[in-house]
Amino acid sequence: MGNRRNAAERRRTRPAVLGTVVAVVVGGAGFGAYALFGGGAEDGTRTASTAEDVKTGPLSAAEVTGTAERFLTAWQSGKVSEAAALTDAPEAATALLTAYAEDARVKDVTLTPGTLTGGKVPFAVRGTVSYEEISKQLAYDGELTVVRGAQDGEPVVAWQPSVVHPELKDGDRLVTGEAGTPPVKALDRDGGELTTDTYPSLATVLDGLREKYGEKAGGEAGVELRIVRGKESEKAKLSDRTVLELSEGTPGTVETTLSPSLQAAAEAQVAKKERASVVVLRPSTGEILAVANSSHGFNTAFQGSLAPGSTMKVITSSMLIEKDLAGMDEKHPCPKYFSYGGWKFQNDDKFEIKDGTFKASFARSCNTAFISQAPELKDDDLTKQAQQVFGLGMNDWQIGVPTFDGSVPVQSAAPMAASLIGQGGVRMNPLNMASVSATVQSGVFRQPYLVSPEADGRKLATASRTLSADTLAQLREMMSYTASYGTAAEAMASVSGQKGAKTGSAEVDGQKKPNGWFTAYRGDLAAAGVVQKGGHGGSTAGPIVAELLKSGG
Repeated sequence: MGNRRNAAERRRTRPAVLGTVVAVVVGGAGFGAYALFGGGAEDGTRTASTAEDVKTGPLSAAEVTGTAERFLTAWQSGKVSEAAALTDAPEAATALLTAYAEDARVKDVTLTPGTLTGGKVPFAVRGTVSYEEISKQLAYDGELTVVRGAQDGEPVVAWQPSVVHPELKDGDRLVTGEAGTPPVKALDRDGGELTTDTYPSLATVLDGLREKYGEKAGGEAGVELRIVRGKESEKAKLSDRTVLELSEGTPGTVETTLSPSLQAAAEAQVAKKERASVVVLRPSTGEILAVANSSHGFNTAFQGSLAPGSTMKVITSSMLIEKDLAGMDEKHPCPKYFSYGGWKFQNDDKFEIKDGTFKASFARSCNTAFISQAPELKDDDLTKQAQQVFGLGMNDWQIGVPTFDGSVPVQSAAPMAASLIGQGGVRMNPLNMASVSATVQSGVFRQPYLVSPEADGRKLATASRTLSADTLAQLREMMSYTASYGTAAEAMASVSGQKGAKTGSAEVDGQKKPNGWFTAYRGDLAAAGVVQKGGHGGSTAGPIVAELLKSGG
């Protein structure tokens, strides 16, 4: 399967369950001279403490490094019980550390700690994975956190599956054996191979393609160390993931709609931000031309579930115009504040527009212009609009890999009002919002897809109706005006031709900065992006989307 990495597979496997002994290799690099046995008993056990004996306060560097080194030394020495006793969840730690040797068949482990940061200690993992007559070296980086135990205040490792491997989640397992699903060789629209070496963002996409098409594409499975997902990960639509190939299978071929030039451009754009995601579509067909995430462990672009902020106003506007509650050139209220359902809503910087039109409120992203219409709406109006016109929230998209298809739940009172501006219970991702712009540009919802439905005969989702010609014309004019004179103007200034855009900033509890959103179209291209914790969409996600619209020609 060449240089394809991190492919997904299903769990029709033959996991090895023979026990192995982890080699004893004492590694203390990165720590000071703090004794391996300092700060506690050699076997990692503790005696009961009275309330007066419970330690409190911040952990010292010596407590963190000492605990981390004792844990890592016990783990690499095969002393599972001792290592587990140094955690705050000994039973769960015992099960996963035991499986690491027996099911994953990892032996000769060396764990080398790095420099601590606060209570976190990074460490390098090196070992050998063996299956029958095949062996291969394993290397990856991990991290653990030391905290005070709840009962005695002694320092312990905060246990979570990611301590064993950074991509493990609750219920997941590491297994080495014959993979049940053959690998796939994914091709771009020009016939070139898609690999994570060239396109790092595509790791989760390749996982999903293998899961969906591995058995249909005619390949043969090899032997692999892989993450087999548990129930919680399956609920989140996470695919199994290959960690290490011991013997290559024979891949089948899957053709995708991805554009190599746009994919490369998308990878380069999101790399400029810490937590950015973007999707590019072709409105006339629904083909997905690019998908990229700066964080590669989870496909936020396809599977994220985030409040879309004011980009949701595209959908809300279409509803208000249809219901004669707003008109592009009609006077529309945009006060500093508007209260509804016990909540007081306001605009960014508490601005107001006196005697302005609905187009002006849309272009400046006036929250109260939308919230003020809540008293005229039924609780399910927005839900129906999203489903019937934009194909969202039906959980029926089949693009070729797992996706989250948006959610606009029926709400009442203040949460319903908040939904009108993309807050409340509304949840979307860049794929969903790129589809919204594509629907406006083309005039009809076409379900996005990564693999042509002709490849496997699957039926694509449809919307039950389209917008009237008048509503569509007003919506396009408002998005065009926003791209030229509104909050999207700076980002879209260098984008020529027929264009439209909408910005968004979604407040998230506990975040100092909102998530920045941007959705736009130009010609037969539509795109949307989000930069989490980035700030206003026009200055964060906007330049990413605009650059891709230009790159697509």
